[in-house]
Amino acid sequence: MEIKPKLTLFDTAVIVVSLIVGIGIFRTPAEVAAHTGNEFSFYLVWIIGGIICLIGGLTYAEIGSRKPYAGGFYKILSECYGPAFAFMINWLGVTITAGATYAAISLIGADYLSAMLNSNFFNSPPGKKVLASAFVIFVFFINISGIKTGSVVLNIFTILKLSVIILFALIGFFIRSDAAVTPVNNAFPGETFFSGISNGLVAALFSYNGYQLSINLASDVINPKKNLPRGIIIGTVSTVIIYLLLNISDIKFAGIDGLAHSQAIAYDIGKAVFGNVGGNLISFAIVISVLGFLNVSFLYMQRTFYAMASDKVFPKSFMHLNPKTQAQEVPLIFLTVITLFFIIFQGAFGKILNLIIFNDALTIAIVASTIFIMRRKDKDYAGFRVPLYPVLPAILILSLVYISVSSFIASPLQGILSIAFFVLGYPLYRVFVKMNS
Repeated sequence: MEIKPKLTLFDTAVIVVSLIVGIGIFRTPAEVAAHTGNEFSFYLVWIIGGIICLIGGLTYAEIGSRKPYAGGFYKILSECYGPAFAFMINWLGVTITAGATYAAISLIGADYLSAMLNSNFFNSPPGKKVLASAFVIFVFFINISGIKTGSVVLNIFTILKLSVIILFALIGFFIRSDAAVTPVNNAFPGETFFSGISNGLVAALFSYNGYQLSINLASDVINPKKNLPRGIIIGTVSTVIIYLLLNISDIKFAGIDGLAHSQAIAYDIGKAVFGNVGGNLISFAIVISVLGFLNVSFLYMQRTFYAMASDKVFPKSFMHLNPKTQAQEVPLIFLTVITLFFIIFQGAFGKILNLIIFNDALTIAIVASTIFIMRRKDKDYAGFRVPLYPVLPAILILSLVYISVSSFIASPLQGILSIAFFVLGYPLYRVFVKMNS
């Protein structure tokens, strides 16, 4: 059964914003401030990060428009680099990277929700695992109801989340904190101007990540050659504006030094204005952000399994579509089980952060490189084209490779384990192909 497109331009733009704007923006500004040490460098990092995000959006807009496949990552890699390599990349992505990412985000959401509940049990590690698991199960039931239901709920989550973020950003323009801030992390006095920009950019790009995943929804977008590029561009530009607005507010409220030593600047703003109620409001915003991220991730990831199963490198049951809802029950169950596994056996965001960044940045760079192959094979393509080719795609790829290498240096053991798991994908590919034949 074919997938019937149901997502409008508005749906697509909202999905892009939701993919990029996550809970990272509530923490990474402090990291950027600590590395840069002055307002000029601080804003420069966020502007550069926004430019890279926009370049990535444009690059993936052309890739997605040229190849509007269900599960675009796998299909595109398979055509450009061969099905075995595509399987190995996606095997790593749909298991380790995806499960670890969803679990880590769920656990952060559990931290904030437990603060709102103020319960001894939910403030304990087992209690937070229960809350994180509840997030995952809740999103599972949303997506099992269908692709359009998932996008409608996503729109609601995103609008609520952005409303709270913009509210705090605007409040920051009218209030300045006079309270002393207790340092929670070390500054980096030995860094030069350029190294401060470079290290700050790593943190900023973590918050800007996510735009690339929208190409997996190309088969669900109405008129993808027109609406997909527009949706990605609108979504990325909107995100840059939101981030700059929020960071200007942070600086006006706390200054560069106060921001550098603030564990949760948005919470500080909320508490300064509304007292304890403000702290609960920001916690609520983060919980909404977690649900939005999980929802859109489950929304697109099931299409990746569809593509792999259609190429006979995954069991056929992963390709089954519910004729009424257009949902894929087996992939959704599989994703839920993997995510719950990481929640139960890892239990902390910090344990798996470098693993996630190393895998994700490298994968994004590899997929982005396919644009060079597509251009060479189809020079007469009349759809959307990224401007200033090949300079812009090259900048994107080099930036992502830098992030991946930095993550590997920071945690080489996890990087080696990821590489080993990637290599393991090749014999598994052979086994699955043989089973399906």
